[in-house]
Amino acid sequence: MEKIILTGDRPTGRLHVGHYVGSLKRRVELQNSGEYDKIFIMIADAQALTDNADNPEKIRQNIIEVALDYLSCGLDPEKCTIFIQSQVPELAELSFFYMNLVTVSRLQRNPTVKTEIQMRNFETSIPVGFFTYPISQASDITAFKATTVPVGEDQLPMIEQAREIVRKFNSVYGETLVEPTALIPENEVCCRLPGTDGKAKMSKSLGNCIYLSDTEEEVRQKIMSMYTDPNHIKVSDPGSVEGNAVFTYLDAFSRPEHFERYLPDYKNLDELKAHYQRGGLGDVKVKRFLNAVMQEELGPIRAKRKELEQHIPEIYEILKVYGCEKYIAFDFGMLSKFRYYTGIIFQAYTYGTGEPLVKGGRYNELMKHFGKPASSIGFAIVVDQLLSALSRQKITLPSEEKNQMIVYAENKIAEAVEKAKELRAQGISVSLIQMQEGRSKDDYLSYAMKDHVSKVEFIEEA
Repeated sequence: MEKIILTGDRPTGRLHVGHYVGSLKRRVELQNSGEYDKIFIMIADAQALTDNADNPEKIRQNIIEVALDYLSCGLDPEKCTIFIQSQVPELAELSFFYMNLVTVSRLQRNPTVKTEIQMRNFETSIPVGFFTYPISQASDITAFKATTVPVGEDQLPMIEQAREIVRKFNSVYGETLVEPTALIPENEVCCRLPGTDGKAKMSKSLGNCIYLSDTEEEVRQKIMSMYTDPNHIKVSDPGSVEGNAVFTYLDAFSRPEHFERYLPDYKNLDELKAHYQRGGLGDVKVKRFLNAVMQEELGPIRAKRKELEQHIPEIYEILKVYGCEKYIAFDFGMLSKFRYYTGIIFQAYTYGTGEPLVKGGRYNELMKHFGKPASSIGFAIVVDQLLSALSRQKITLPSEEKNQMIVYAENKIAEAVEKAKELRAQGISVSLIQMQEGRSKDDYLSYAMKDHVSKVEFIEEA
């Protein structure tokens, strides 16, 4: 089995250092490790609309901001696929199907959903799309066959919900979907970096973020105003490092070499904490050290972002060519396979693997019965290349054998027409799709999906 990663972010604003230590930095490491066969990074604009439906422009504008942050941190479109969620419409349909596998009470018990609802003050006015976003996440994960999902600790309930959906699906329809596992940061502090105000979570809506795109001066000002120990009034007072945002950030960002460069009086963070706890160390000195550490980490990201901002059209091209189009090449027929496995009713009768042989009068006669493609519930027929090849003298056979093959192909066409008439009499729309030579079974499914065919039944294969 391939090792595949899927992860992403909602484009509700620029990304901050919480995103960086919680997932972005790790994504770059995973991308460069060579351990995974495929890595998909999703800009979840459709999901972001679930609680921003009244401000879609905010989402549109922040898609490029998130993409800039991704590339600035070192994500490489040659090594991973960065794509926009709304450009893969199959994900929305898959979410719809998964809703039948999850109860309302189960969603209500999801701790992450409950926390997010409280943060947004939704109370009883919860948008349905937002309430069901664990199901949307499950469709994203399973559509890309992800085996691993890097997340912060607060997102673990979402991964467990996705695993439940996979198990439910597989128990009903057979072993089809891959059950993902979560990959959390090795540094526990990185799982949930608090806001600069000491609040439990860094959040754009709370205004307590240090953004990856902040200027050097903006970062300095935010650090110097950070929440510390409210009881540490004088330098001589003993201070607490528990719940002290400055020390939490040092846990996440500082390394031994930082002390050598910026604070040589201390060998490591443990010595600094011990001095603060016994008294005699002021908050300003600690904050200045944190500022030096974070400026060193964020400086290259900031410089890279400034350079990329001069090439916005190229960034959009990356999202298009390396993202959405690359995904389509990856597995565009996935949803058709889903329809096939679930047994959702409609059959596409396929006869061989070539392009339609019907031309002129025969084609017009068929179209009377099949109508145009892309009906909401489709019946697709793919007629094999045989008769066309025979009529163009591309196959050399004895006359009698050739005539037998022509009769066989004609009978298949007649059979298809009768089936179309039967379905139309039941009020069911039908359509004709055209296949090219040399396509596989998965290609049939993919083409059928584009014509909204719900199920494909392979009567015979060439």
